[in-house]
Amino acid sequence: MDAALGGDTDAVARAIAAGVPVNTTGPRGDSLLMLAACYGNAGTVKALLDSGADANQPDGQGQSPLGGVAFKGLIGVAELLVGGGAIIDAVSADGRTPLMMAAAFNRADMVAWLLKQGACPDARDANGQRAIDVARATGASDVVALLER
Repeated sequence: MDAALGGDTDAVARAIAAGVPVNTTGPRGDSLLMLAACYGNAGTVKALLDSGADANQPDGQGQSPLGGVAFKGLIGVAELLVGGGAIIDAVSADGRTPLMMAAAFNRADMVAWLLKQGACPDARDANGQRAIDVARATGASDVVALLER
């Protein structure tokens, strides 16, 4: 887990070669891929995906790896995840999509990228909120302007 978190791709590869399941999770439900992705460790993400890691495996809170990187605006890692089979509109436990996560944190570049990948701007979370509603509620003015176009 520490190796994935820190981006030590060689240590992660050695652990998998020694028999650690590629989709193993830690005490909080974070997979190796989730940890590597959320900390922007693109090389480790690629190695994990190449080893068969599930690009859609949710963490203990029901968040997908793509949702986990969307709110941070990590487009390079998002590209790897989508290339590895991540579902663009994967929903978290509360029904939020990666687009909604990016919108909530005013990540306009990520929102634009997700839309280009086919993310649905009209998807609604468990409270009936769309990405634009989430953006408005959090004061994410750049994203509101983008989604109003």
